[in-house]
Amino acid sequence: MATSQAAPVDPHSMQDVAPTLAENGTPQPEGEEILSETLYIQNLNEKVKIDVLKASLKGLFKSYGEVLDVVAHSNLRMRGQAFVSFASPEIAQKAMKEVRGFPLYSKPMQITFARTRSDAVVKRLDANNLEQHTAKRAEHKRRTRYSNPLKQKFKAKRMAAEIDGAAAAPAARRPNVQMPDEYLPPNKILFLQNLPESVTKDQLMALFSQYPNLHEVRLIPTKKDIAFVEYMDEGSAGVAKDALHNYKLDGENKIKITFARK
Repeated sequence: MATSQAAPVDPHSMQDVAPTLAENGTPQPEGEEILSETLYIQNLNEKVKIDVLKASLKGLFKSYGEVLDVVAHSNLRMRGQAFVSFASPEIAQKAMKEVRGFPLYSKPMQITFARTRSDAVVKRLDANNLEQHTAKRAEHKRRTRYSNPLKQKFKAKRMAAEIDGAAAAPAARRPNVQMPDEYLPPNKILFLQNLPESVTKDQLMALFSQYPNLHEVRLIPTKKDIAFVEYMDEGSAGVAKDALHNYKLDGENKIKITFARK
C-alpha cells in the first residue's frame, strides 16, 4: 500500500502538516502532487533577513507571472521556509519546474505545492468566499492549538535539549569551514560577483551568449552586484567561466566568476 505524502502547511495559518488527500478522501500515491497556485519553499538561507529574502523571491519568480504574495517568517518553526502565490496553478507549476534546485544565496531551493490556497489567492480568485476562508482557517488553528503535532514535536525536542544541557557541559563547537569559491566543483550554474550596480540583464545575456548553450541569466534585485548565469551543461559553463573571469564589464572593475555552490 502506498504511503500518504506529507504536504506543506497553509501559508498564513501555518497549520499542521497532514497527508495530502484526493477528492474522495484517499491518500495520494507516493510522489504525486496536487496542483496549487501556491508554492512551498524549503532550505532557504536562514541568515538572510526576511524582507531581503521576500524581495529576492519575488524578483526571482515574477518572470513567470504575477506574484500575488510572498509569505515568510523569522520564527524558529518557519525559519528557512516561504510560500509564493501566483494567479494560477499552471504558472506555479512552470515556476516550480524551472526554479526547483536554484541556489538562492548558496542554498538549493526545495519546492513543492502548498496544501491549501493562500488568502491572497482566495482574494483574487474567489473574493466572495474570503471571509469564510479566513474564518475556517482561524477555527482550525484554534482547534489544533494544543494538539498540533509539529508544536508537540518541537516542544519535546526543546525539553530534551534543556535536559541534555543541564546534565553535561556543552562540547567545543567545531568551526564551520567552507570551501573557497575558487575550488568549488563544476556546475552548470555560474555565480557572478563584483558586477557594476548599473548592469542589466540584456548586457549579461549579450556577454555570455557568445558561448554556446546559454540557458538563463538571473539578477537579484536586492543585490545588484551579483547574478547567476545558467548553461545547459557543466562543460559550456566552464568554457564561459574561463573566458570571462576577471573581465572588465565597465572598463574598470573585474567581475569574479565561480561555479555556484550545489
